Amino acid sequence: MTKEVTTKLLIIGGGPGGYVAGIRAGQLGIPTMLVEGASLGGTCLNIGCIPSKALIHAAHEFDQARAQATGSPTGIRVQRPQIDIAQTVRWKDGIVQRLTGGVGGLLRKAGVQVLKGWAEIEDGKTVTVKPHQGEPVRVRCEHLLLATGSEPVELPSMPFGGAIWSSTDALSPDLLPRRLVVVGAGYIGLELGMAYRKLGVDVTVVEAAQRVLPSYDEELTEPVLQALQKQGVVLHLGCSVASWDAQHGVHVRIDARAEDFALPADRVLVAVGRRPRTAGFGLESLQLDMAGRHIAIDAHGRTSMRNVWAIGDVTGEPMLAHRAMAQGECVAEQIAGRNRRFEPMAIPAVCFTDPEVVVTGKTPGEARAAGMDCIDAAFPFAANGRAMTLEAASGFVRVVARRDNHLILGWQAVGKGVAELAAAFSQSIEMGARLEDVGHTIHAHPTLGEAAQEAALRALGQALHI
Repeated sequence: MTKEVTTKLLIIGGGPGGYVAGIRAGQLGIPTMLVEGASLGGTCLNIGCIPSKALIHAAHEFDQARAQATGSPTGIRVQRPQIDIAQTVRWKDGIVQRLTGGVGGLLRKAGVQVLKGWAEIEDGKTVTVKPHQGEPVRVRCEHLLLATGSEPVELPSMPFGGAIWSSTDALSPDLLPRRLVVVGAGYIGLELGMAYRKLGVDVTVVEAAQRVLPSYDEELTEPVLQALQKQGVVLHLGCSVASWDAQHGVHVRIDARAEDFALPADRVLVAVGRRPRTAGFGLESLQLDMAGRHIAIDAHGRTSMRNVWAIGDVTGEPMLAHRAMAQGECVAEQIAGRNRRFEPMAIPAVCFTDPEVVVTGKTPGEARAAGMDCIDAAFPFAANGRAMTLEAASGFVRVVARRDNHLILGWQAVGKGVAELAAAFSQSIEMGARLEDVGHTIHAHPTLGEAAQEAALRALGQALHI
């Protein structure tokens, strides 16, 4: 027998967008239920952002130890470092468990009822939840929030399984392969590819475009390309992948010459992108307006059906956890009667390669393509004292601003640790800062953040240290 319950807000999906929406709704006194079929935290906490950064950190530490075994300018010497990849995975899983457990605690504190099971939408007010154990529950709600996230894209000729890895598989290896071929030189492919190379794996990257990180500004990606080459990662650009077999490996075609060759591989990581998760839970019954593969929403997070909302990856690009979180908070506050819109001036994007890449707001090319008369200036980390002490003097910080009033339009950076500059970059744009505001703010010395100040000063023609 199906049990029936009612609530004001029902959220499908317990990832960053869904759980933040639930917590905020609970704080605002909205009766809320959240359905999650797997673990709370979604892709980001369980098989994405957090575990990948843990693996990247472990790989970096091991690589540093190996470098010190052959002598280091800092005077550090170690002997024959080794890595226990099973312990690394256990350590990574421990971090994930603490974070997902924390999410559950926060939802309970906010009074949100979590239903563990799979949702099936009947209509915009009714969802049946099939729990892992027990009888189905039919939930009737006033507001329905879709936060179902995204999933990795498979290649038709190379479905996931066995030797063909998704990013999820690559985060929990039972052993390190000797040879790894990465299909796709976007941020996921390069983040994990560089990590595996640091772990001692022979890594080859195949990319259809003519350069790595093709969605990023080429000037920003040049230091990443140099780092890949220095690490010994083999690149095949302008190439497509046809298939894989255990005897020959990955079959690759050079697109410009229509020539084929094979790459031996023990494992193949397919990282060609992600797509909104719109199938398997009855979404089609709502007949919502779609924008390609994703759900179309307005600046409030509303879909084409009244009181049905959508947030996060299921609504398209940029597929970023922090975008979903901000959207979730925005929707919860509107359901509580507050006047909110989701219209950020900038959403930062970070690529956790080595060196890291940060993009916030408009690049010089994007500003000019939009018809803006702008100026831009960069300050190299080679002239930054803190970067030198970190043995990380490659890369730069760049600022883009209007020429007439010096309003800042965008920031970009590439270098070690630049991900931590993303908040300051975004805040300056959201607050309508001008070059003078950043350039004349006293920055702590010695820090990487001084490069942002110096970039602003350089754009003003007032550079001090270059």
